[in-house]
Amino acid sequence: MKSGLLALLLAALLPAMAAAQTSTADIAPRTELHAIPTMTVSDSDFLAGKDGKAATVAGQLRIAQGTGKLPVVILMHGSGGMGAQLDTWSRLFNSMGVSTFAIDGFTGRGLTSVNMNQAQLGRLNFILDIYGALAILANHPRVDPQRIVLMGFSRGGQAALYASLARFHKMWNKSGASFAAYIPFYPDCATSYIDDTDVAAAPIRIFHGIADDYNPLSSCKAFLARLKSAGRDVELTEYADAQHGFDSPLGTVVVAKGAQTVRACTIKEGPTGVLVNTATGAPFAYTDACVQLDPHVGRNAAAATAAQAAVGDFVRALFKLK
Repeated sequence: MKSGLLALLLAALLPAMAAAQTSTADIAPRTELHAIPTMTVSDSDFLAGKDGKAATVAGQLRIAQGTGKLPVVILMHGSGGMGAQLDTWSRLFNSMGVSTFAIDGFTGRGLTSVNMNQAQLGRLNFILDIYGALAILANHPRVDPQRIVLMGFSRGGQAALYASLARFHKMWNKSGASFAAYIPFYPDCATSYIDDTDVAAAPIRIFHGIADDYNPLSSCKAFLARLKSAGRDVELTEYADAQHGFDSPLGTVVVAKGAQTVRACTIKEGPTGVLVNTATGAPFAYTDACVQLDPHVGRNAAAATAAQAAVGDFVRALFKLK
């Protein structure tokens, strides 16, 4: 190759190579692992305010580049445990100067997944873990306690949604802090709770796929309508052709063989704190006929990209970031 042509090629490539080498904004310069004191309780005991068995779960704090007290997004995983999307979202937020705190609600309880047996852990336990994480972050020297957002996915999205209930805050949130916003991704909205339209005075932004047959969009639309009728700051963003877990960076849409879904169930909290299957009038159980199997899960690239942009814009505006 002639020296002149080589020089031209190097001149074209060097700026791109330099940009790739210096594009490190999404790297957290410090990572901390925190033990989160919590409990494992049945859903009925949670609703009755009864203590359960002491447990300890973990949280990974990735402190973004910057100085002083930084905003944080708490990330709560779904029924399959800490999936790949947690890293994707952490990198996005870290690149914005926002720290992240990813909760592992399973390992400390001896679990890896509850996809095929949801009865292994009451769904409301994640809310206890979330409030425990809030207590840690509210007192952390690198965290701005006024700028903490809660984001969750699937089972964790359900927890992120219902952690907004004022009643649950009064019963279980001992941190003295509150969330600046709630961002549930494809949550299960099949359960209605007593006073569930009395939520925290903070924005709730739900993101869901229209094609989701794991946690159907229709039940969330019904809850959204009730929240809006109560004057709450809530919005739902829908993505066409997007299945459950559409924001995953890995894989394509597949059947989650054997995974349990309550897509055909309607569940309501009774006056004694028992969750009732409205079709039978009996306490809900995962052996009920309405519990079905084999939903679809998987990435939709267009929906994932759009959701990342929408959430990024929302968090920038909320935290007044550049």
